[in-house]
Amino acid sequence: MVRISEDLIRRRAEHNNGEIFSLEEVSLHQQDIERIEHIDKWCRDLKILYLQNNLIPKIENVGRLKKLEYLNLALNNIEVIENLEGCESLQKLDLTVNFVGKLSSVESLKQNLHLRELYLVGNPCTEFHGYRQYVLACLPQLQWLDGKEIGRGERIQALQELDAVRRLVLEQEADYIEKREEQKRSGLKETTEKQEDPQINQLLSENQNGTHQNPESSSKAHTDAEDKEKEFWEKPCPFTPESRLEAHRHLEDKRRAKEKEREKPKNKTLRTLITADGRVMNVNEPKFDFSLTEDENNCMLLDLHVYRHMDTSLLDVDVQPTYVRVTVKGKVFQLVLPAEVKPDSSTAQRSQTTGHLLLILPLAHGEIKPKKPTARPTSVTSKQNTKKETRPVPGRELLEVDPGLAGSLANIVPKGKESSHKPLQLSQPHQHCGVEERPVSKDFVDDPEVPPLM
Repeated sequence: MVRISEDLIRRRAEHNNGEIFSLEEVSLHQQDIERIEHIDKWCRDLKILYLQNNLIPKIENVGRLKKLEYLNLALNNIEVIENLEGCESLQKLDLTVNFVGKLSSVESLKQNLHLRELYLVGNPCTEFHGYRQYVLACLPQLQWLDGKEIGRGERIQALQELDAVRRLVLEQEADYIEKREEQKRSGLKETTEKQEDPQINQLLSENQNGTHQNPESSSKAHTDAEDKEKEFWEKPCPFTPESRLEAHRHLEDKRRAKEKEREKPKNKTLRTLITADGRVMNVNEPKFDFSLTEDENNCMLLDLHVYRHMDTSLLDVDVQPTYVRVTVKGKVFQLVLPAEVKPDSSTAQRSQTTGHLLLILPLAHGEIKPKKPTARPTSVTSKQNTKKETRPVPGRELLEVDPGLAGSLANIVPKGKESSHKPLQLSQPHQHCGVEERPVSKDFVDDPEVPPLM
C-alpha cells in the first residue's frame, strides 16, 4: 500500500521549489495510492489536484480545501460521491471510469454552487435509464455533463419529469446494490480458495525462494506457472473494484519476482580470450567496426570505431607483440595481428571529431625507412651524355664544369685584354638629364675591397 507522504508531495512540488504550504497544483497520478490523506492539512491553498489512475476506494480528507477548483479522480475504485461539501470553490469534478453505482449520491454536490463540469463516463450509473435527466434536475448549477453542454430546454424537461425519473433511478440503484453485494461475496470466496490451494502456495514459495529440487521439477513448475498465468488473464470476471485490485496485485507480484531474479548472481559463462594451448582468440564483445591497414612506414594502423561521446577514461588499451586488446566498459575487443609489432613504440590516438581510436603499431622486423626523396629531372644540352647532378657541400659552393666544354669556355674572354680590378665608372650621362660629373680629386685612393656605389 502506497501512502501519501510529505516526501512524495515535495518531490511532486519541484515547480514550486519544493514548498508545499503554498502549493496550488500537485499531480499524484499513477502512484498506486489507496487512500487520500494529509493533503487537506499540508496544502491548504491547493487549487488543482490530480489523483487519477490510483486505487482510491473513497473520497475523503479533501473537505478543508476551500480553494480547490479542479479534482481529478478518474480510473479509481470510487463507488459513492461524498465528502465534497466543504470544497466551496469546486468547479470541475472528473470521476471517469470508476464504480459509482449509487446515482442518488450526486445530490451531495448541491452544496457546491460553483460546480460547472461533471464527468461520470464509464461508471455503472450511466447505464441507468433516466441517468442524464436525473443529474440535470438534481444539479441546476451544472453547465456540462460528460463533455456535453446542457441546454435550457433539456433542463426544463428534466425538472418536469424529476419525480418519475427519481423512482426509476432508485429502483435500478437497488438492483445494482444487491448485485454488488453478491459480487463481493463471490470475490471473497474465490480469494479464500486461492489462498488454500496447495499448488498455488507451492508455486509462490518456489518463486520467492528461487530454488527448485531438480531440473525436471523446475521445468514442470515453469510450465505450471505459465498455465496459471494464461488462465488468470483468460478467465472471464466482472469488472469490479475487487477484480481491478486483484489484477494490480498480480502484476505487482510479478514485478517483485522479476526484481528478485535480477538481484540473483548470474553464472555468466567465462569468456575465452586465450585457449589452454596458448592460441589467442579474436573477440569483439562491444561489436565495434574496425579496419587494419599497413602504411609505407612499416607500421600497422588499427582504426577502432569507438563511440563518439564515450569518455577516454573508459578505454583500456593493451598492446602485445602478437595481439591487441581494448577493454571498453568491461567488454573486450581482441584482435590477432598478422605480424609481430613493437609494443613499446606503439601509440594510441583519439579523434576529437569522430571519437575513433587509432593505434599505430610499428612492425618488429625491419627498421622504419623514411621516404626516398624524388629527384627532379634536369637536362643539360651538350654533345656528350649528362652526368647526375650532385648536391654541393653546404657552406661553400663551387662551379663544376664538364671537361668536354673546356675549349668552348676558353674563348669567353678575348686574349690581349687585361682585366683590372678597378671599380666600374659611370658612363657619361646623357645631355638631356642635366647631371654634371664632378671632377675626381687627386688625393683619392681607390680601395679594391670597398664595393662601388650604386
